[in-house]
Amino acid sequence: MLSAMLMRLLRFLFGISPPSSEEIRARLEAAPSSLAGRDLSQPAGVQGRTGYPSVSSPGETLPSVAQPSTSAPNSTPGLPNNSVPNLSGLDTSKFAPITIDEALSATTNVGWQSAYYDSRGVIPPASLPRIQVIDRTMVGMGLISDQELAQIHDIGETMIQYQSTTAFIATAGERAVAETREERQRRKEQKKAEAEARRTLRRTQVAQRRATDIVFLGRGVSRGLADRRSNIELLQSNALPVLSSPADLAKAMDISISQLRWLAFHSDAPTRVHYVSFDVPKKSGGMRRLSAPHQKLANVQHWILTNILNLLAVHKNAHGFVAQHSVLTNAEPHVGATVVINADLSNFFPTITFPRVDGMFRKLGYSPAVATILALLCTECPRQALKFGEEIYHAATGPRALPQGACTSPSISNQIASKLDRRMASMASKLGWTYSRYADDLTWSTTGDVTPSVGYVLARLRHIVDDEGFVLNHAKTRIQRRSQQQSVTGVVVNDRLSVPRSTIRQIRAILNNAKRTGLAAQNLNNHPHFRDWLTGMIGWIQMVNLEQGNKLKADFALLKSGD
Repeated sequence: MLSAMLMRLLRFLFGISPPSSEEIRARLEAAPSSLAGRDLSQPAGVQGRTGYPSVSSPGETLPSVAQPSTSAPNSTPGLPNNSVPNLSGLDTSKFAPITIDEALSATTNVGWQSAYYDSRGVIPPASLPRIQVIDRTMVGMGLISDQELAQIHDIGETMIQYQSTTAFIATAGERAVAETREERQRRKEQKKAEAEARRTLRRTQVAQRRATDIVFLGRGVSRGLADRRSNIELLQSNALPVLSSPADLAKAMDISISQLRWLAFHSDAPTRVHYVSFDVPKKSGGMRRLSAPHQKLANVQHWILTNILNLLAVHKNAHGFVAQHSVLTNAEPHVGATVVINADLSNFFPTITFPRVDGMFRKLGYSPAVATILALLCTECPRQALKFGEEIYHAATGPRALPQGACTSPSISNQIASKLDRRMASMASKLGWTYSRYADDLTWSTTGDVTPSVGYVLARLRHIVDDEGFVLNHAKTRIQRRSQQQSVTGVVVNDRLSVPRSTIRQIRAILNNAKRTGLAAQNLNNHPHFRDWLTGMIGWIQMVNLEQGNKLKADFALLKSGD
């Protein structure tokens, strides 16, 4: 069976049929051996470098071959006579030719009855007996020379060495790749741990900063929060509290940083606001929106009013919301005037917006951070409640401005309008006129000849009002001459300070009729708090004209308490 396999192998490798034994003998006799002239003795201690033994395995015997004469010439083409090629120490006797019969005889032993499988990518070493049989048979058949076989096996030895090196390199490469992967995984885990540590540190820093500082209070209003530089000398010269940072302000107000942030935070559509807003009718028609702050915000605004705003000087021509001033002090300079001009500023509080309030506090010497927070605490947007899903949002319908209802709005309006008062007073002094302002009511008057003309004064007045960022309500502008009733903020100023006659007659009629019909029957306009309204009107008359007020107050006291 082995011989048949050998024949099939030869036929597959070379595509030819092997010659017969007679042809082989004829060739050998016709041509001398290619091993002639070589030292075919096996060197001492020679062994295959591949680790295969160079001796026959048990049960494997090789046929003996007579050594050819060493004096024969070298038959290898291209080599000089008597030259021996370098065969890397291979025993050339292994390549001595044998016949097919000798090969078949060598393979009939018991030790050759098993199948051998060699890798197709490896040249088997010449030390194996079965390989020696095949090699010698191929040489004997004339298929290949012994030198070519020696070179082939020498290449095989080298290939085995390189394959060992390649295997080492592959193993080392795989080990390096595994180490690289482990190192990359280790670095990845390390980076994850470092990133988590940074996130933890950042969360800690953010929490600490949120507990001790304010850096953001909403879009469009937080620009100045990073600047903590205050004009300490200016603040001290005005006897104002020295505040530079949000922490200073919170400490002065005796509240926490988080509570200060909550009260000052700006949002365009919050679900909760710090004001209760409602509309009341105006005397001249229309509705007026009032916004009352909640208790916590009201306390903070009261602190601002007491510790900052009340310490500021107000222009002498401003009489509204000023201690020791009233509508009487505002009307008194215009008593006996030839011409009285009354003008009204339209939407007085809403035109004093957040940037103007912020600028006012900065001008006092406060840092942009403190000024921003103070301005946010004193302003609010007009809002409209909208329902989206299950939530109700209070959407802003305009810019932040002074709310009508906050205790800080009147004092801030006087500070914002101080430049307007200075310019108006300066122009009035040059023209020989008198100027005063009570909140949004502007009054001009003059005695004697009207020089310059009223039209010129009105033109200058409009120019200054527009230049100072306010809007004049032209529908309420009135020119009152001596021949008609002249009133300033509800007080008649023709000859002396007095209440309009129509008001005196109305109150007197109510009191007289109430003696007969009772007080409730005189509530012809269905006033919800008629008694309180009547008490206030009598007090108003008493303030303007003490004599008239005392008489009406005595008549009111005579009425029965049940009326």
